[in-house]
Amino acid sequence: MPKRIWLLIIGMIINMTGASFLWPFNTIYIHGHLEKSLSVAGMALMFNSIAGVIGNMLGGWLFDRIGGYKSILTGIVITLLSISGMVFYHEWPFYVVFLTLIGFGSGIVFPAMFAMVGDAWPEGGRKAFNALYVAQNVGVAIGSAAGGFVASFSFHYIFIANAVLYTVFFFIALFGFGSIQTKKKSDIADVKSISNGFTLTGPMKALLVVCIAYALCWFSYVQWQGALATHIQALDIDLKQYSLLWTINGALIVLAQPLVSMIVSRFTRSLKQQIIVGILILMVSFGVVSIAEQFTMFVVAMVILTIGEMFVWPAVPTIANNLAPEGRVGFYQGIVNSAATGGRMFGPLVGGAIVDNSNITMLFIFLFAVLTFALVMASLYDRVLQVDTVKEEEVFIQKGS
Repeated sequence: MPKRIWLLIIGMIINMTGASFLWPFNTIYIHGHLEKSLSVAGMALMFNSIAGVIGNMLGGWLFDRIGGYKSILTGIVITLLSISGMVFYHEWPFYVVFLTLIGFGSGIVFPAMFAMVGDAWPEGGRKAFNALYVAQNVGVAIGSAAGGFVASFSFHYIFIANAVLYTVFFFIALFGFGSIQTKKKSDIADVKSISNGFTLTGPMKALLVVCIAYALCWFSYVQWQGALATHIQALDIDLKQYSLLWTINGALIVLAQPLVSMIVSRFTRSLKQQIIVGILILMVSFGVVSIAEQFTMFVVAMVILTIGEMFVWPAVPTIANNLAPEGRVGFYQGIVNSAATGGRMFGPLVGGAIVDNSNITMLFIFLFAVLTFALVMASLYDRVLQVDTVKEEEVFIQKGS
């Protein structure tokens, strides 16, 4: 792996470690400490995600316009200022204001980083995106484990730790990312394509269909941070154990990566099959968690969930990179990240409302329906390209997938 990619990996680890001090506990903090309902907590997280969607699209657009270095620094500065504000003002409604701004700033960073890793290591194919995905989860494992421990003393320390780590991320990006070469406007074959806006070409339609499936998977996934988080606590499972679930999630992604990569290369013939298998595994995980009452069963459910996401999450940005025309890589990655953010946006709100007005069983029924529809979308996305499977695979192979 090129040294320039390691800089992005280290930056992503620090970024996600800091973020993981906060995001697994947002619902718990709003519901338990600020004494708001689950629906209100879901609404607060929705504002964060709406801002994230806007940031995602802006980050992708900025990457195509001014390059990855300046785009990432812009997002980091906005996020760091917001996190610093949260250190001093984390009561209602300041918490929601800063949480929304954090969503906007970090939204700019992620598509720019994914576009940069694909641009800086084009011959890496799916390996490039998988490396960044693993880096994210190393940060999740470290941050969530430490976050649960810190939260048991005081939530205020979580805000401080987040600010310190994001400051470190800022200096890594400031002094390290500038050396990573990406395509400039003058290097792009069709510069006009950058400013053409949103055009429903065949590749764009295919991307939108697969992103619907991606958003629905994220919609289901974030229930672990929303309604399921409070459900787990209601079963007398404490914060340290809950944070341990996310540590298991991140650690498993790192440790099981060689095994999953081998399974993917041997038993899935295309990225589409990889996504379909992943969604089926996600459905199994929610089947387990629907009957779980003891911590060990939640561990089993988390392990299955993690394997499912390891199939789905890296595949979608790889598809976006393969489909993107010259000069639109950032824009396409912005759409992918917006889809994920959209799922995170509506997931806590809808999940919280279902539990508030019905019960947790109804939520699981709804999630199975959602994932079934995601399965259908994932099965159909490549048909809108109006080419047969063989031609699609040839394109993927030529582009390094």
